[in-house]
Amino acid sequence: MKMLRHFFISDDLDDLEVFEEELEGAGVPTPQIHVLSLDDTAVENHVHLHDVQSLMKKDIIHSMSIGAVVGVVLAILVLVVADSAGWTDTAAGWMPFIFLAIIVLGFSTWEGGFVGIQRPNFHFQQFEQALTQGRHVFFVDLEPAQEAALERIVTKHPGAELAGTGPAAPHWLVAWQRKLTRFFGETMP
Repeated sequence: MKMLRHFFISDDLDDLEVFEEELEGAGVPTPQIHVLSLDDTAVENHVHLHDVQSLMKKDIIHSMSIGAVVGVVLAILVLVVADSAGWTDTAAGWMPFIFLAIIVLGFSTWEGGFVGIQRPNFHFQQFEQALTQGRHVFFVDLEPAQEAALERIVTKHPGAELAGTGPAAPHWLVAWQRKLTRFFGETMP
């Protein structure tokens, strides 16, 4: 099931808290709703606001993926060069070059993550100016059946201006987050 992410920008965290409570009351689970702000303390002081995890504010996953792709290319290059140079015909055979290819892949992936931890998440770069002005980005991932609830609720919040749409978290990930939250909420109160 394809989900769609809706972005809103607002100056008022109190209004965003009410917005989130109304969405939850309409059946939108908490893991689908987030607030991105540079003022983490103010967001934490609003009990019902679900903030973006600090790890997700950085571009780690995206950059690691790019690093992994580069690593695969470099690992293949190591194996092709070793084979074409005849180095695999020695007593050592393929084993040292396979280990070298694995090390190159791991290093490239790690380096990509290291670069990503120094950058803001590429999904949120379009909101950098609003965030530096002290505004807050509210976004919600919705299934098609939940769109009507958002349209009905957003009219009550004129301070939350629509800032666009984009790809949402995969449905399986959101479902997994719901199950995990329910598991820990019910078994470990």
